[in-house]
Amino acid sequence: MEKKNEKKGLGSEVAQIMKSNIRDYMMYIALVVIMVFFTWKTSGGFMQARNIANLINQAGYVAILAIGMTLILILVHIDLSVGYVAGFCGAVAAILITKYHINQWIAILVVLVLGLCIGLYQGTLVTRVGVPAFVTTLAGMFIFRGLLNLTLQDTGTIIIPNEGFNALSNGFIPDLPFGNGSIHILTLLIGVVAVILMIYSQLKQRNNKVKYNFAVPSMPVFITKMVFISVIIMAIIWVLASYSGLPWTAVIVGVVLMVYNYMLNKTRLGRYIYGIGGNAQAAELSGINVKKVTLFAFCSMSTLAALAGVLYTSRLQSATPTAGLGFELDAIASSYIGGVAVSGGIGRVTNTIIGTLVIMSLTNGMNLMGVDISYQYVVKGIIFIIAVAFDVRTRGKSK
Repeated sequence: MEKKNEKKGLGSEVAQIMKSNIRDYMMYIALVVIMVFFTWKTSGGFMQARNIANLINQAGYVAILAIGMTLILILVHIDLSVGYVAGFCGAVAAILITKYHINQWIAILVVLVLGLCIGLYQGTLVTRVGVPAFVTTLAGMFIFRGLLNLTLQDTGTIIIPNEGFNALSNGFIPDLPFGNGSIHILTLLIGVVAVILMIYSQLKQRNNKVKYNFAVPSMPVFITKMVFISVIIMAIIWVLASYSGLPWTAVIVGVVLMVYNYMLNKTRLGRYIYGIGGNAQAAELSGINVKKVTLFAFCSMSTLAALAGVLYTSRLQSATPTAGLGFELDAIASSYIGGVAVSGGIGRVTNTIIGTLVIMSLTNGMNLMGVDISYQYVVKGIIFIIAVAFDVRTRGKSK
């Protein structure tokens, strides 16, 4: 295949790759268009270092939710409760820290265990009792919204003065001792390492495809792609390094992303998740324990919802009765915009992060422009339906 590609012109090969992988590339194109548009409309304000850092912190809790939601949607289920699970868990963390003066790390651990228990409860209803996921999690939405209100009804909004807890979504990683202060050296080093690992991973993946005679792009196209992605990564890293460095939110999301990306692509459990999403009956006949895998996905989702609640509460530096409102909608939209198939069995958490950035960049950019919140919901709804319709049409044509 590579030899055939070498006979073609570079432009025609790129056009062919874009056409055959349009679903994968469209979200990146959309993100670039959105960023360029808002940079233009805000006279460069959108791409300022302070706003990029703010965008990352804003997107953090949605990205965590969307990663967990990707697994649920691949399995052709849904979880509508994650918003208020996040809000409730965030409120519990606030109470543990402020009322009972528990160390923030212990409080966070307790909240994550609480999230795991919630996932075990809902997953058991789905897998053992047979209650549909839509009904189970819709009931969960009501239950945890009520629990959130009950938790805060005596105190109202709880202000959290704990600096260590609040730094999770407002702080930045420290620089190396020999940093000069004007440029965050550690952030630059992390960016360079990230680019090297990305290139190594892509090169290894390409070599494996060549080894088993799969079609791959020609080397010039591959190099062009690597250079383009590397430039984008280092441009963002440079902007952050010239400000206060990499936010802790980015580190937390990055760790969660790497763990789930490895699990989905390199482990037996990941293959089981894709197999069940593609055809649950065939997967069960082949010996896969569908109920256990599904239970794992719901436990994972609620644990990540608890983590998202911690990040959101940390960002606001307070727990509020309205926390969790609409979180599940942003998470679901991010997953579908990121390429999760409506029919299940297809999706990648790396693409889900791009979907999250699309949604949150729209929100951030429209806020900078002063667009009314009502119009923001309309715009996000239109983008969402276009993304899903595009996915359905392109997958239909490829069959």
